[in-house]
Amino acid sequence: MLFVDVEKQLGDFALRAAFTSDGLVTGLFGNSGTGKTSIINMIAGLSMPDRGRIALDDTVLDDTAAGIHVAPHRRRIGYVFQDARLFPHLSVKQNLDYGWRMNDFAHDDATWTRTVDLLDIGDLLKRRPAQLSGGERQRVALGRALLTRPKLLLLDEPLGALDEARKAEILPYLARLRDEAGIPMVLVSHDATEMRKLATNVVILGRGRVVACGGVDLLPVTIT
Repeated sequence: MLFVDVEKQLGDFALRAAFTSDGLVTGLFGNSGTGKTSIINMIAGLSMPDRGRIALDDTVLDDTAAGIHVAPHRRRIGYVFQDARLFPHLSVKQNLDYGWRMNDFAHDDATWTRTVDLLDIGDLLKRRPAQLSGGERQRVALGRALLTRPKLLLLDEPLGALDEARKAEILPYLARLRDEAGIPMVLVSHDATEMRKLATNVVILGRGRVVACGGVDLLPVTIT
């Protein structure tokens, strides 16, 4: 279960959000500027709440009252950004291998093969990121995150930089990831159609506050 209860002042913008989720894919839904990315950055440990507590299952990641802040690399959380952020000088295989090396894991052939097959990237292993389509780059980024053996996967607008054709290409892989990988995810999006196809529950944000929590039947709602 993911537990989030945080406050963060970001210039003139005050974020105060609290929710819990034991869903397979928790969607953070709302317009731009409602605090979605700020929340997952705090879950990832890339920023700290001014006040609050974040916990994943039995592990407390942040607790400002107790002075607890677990470093990002110790959280076992994978993060996939909108722009993939692959290393341009490395091949796809080398980018995937980085998932092992950054956590000092021994290579596991079974996990490697399962991940490559799940995302259908076996034919891409010798290419460099510049030789990939946007959808292919995102699939490689997903693979790299999975190979860090995360307890939670954060997806920040993973389709946001793609055109409609590339979105249609990668959506089935995200659905397969949800159904077969068994790793809980938090998906950030402002696209209600995308959310309905992928999320199992949603947290709807407006002006830095949680407007509603529940099933995807809550979509769409008016966000102000």
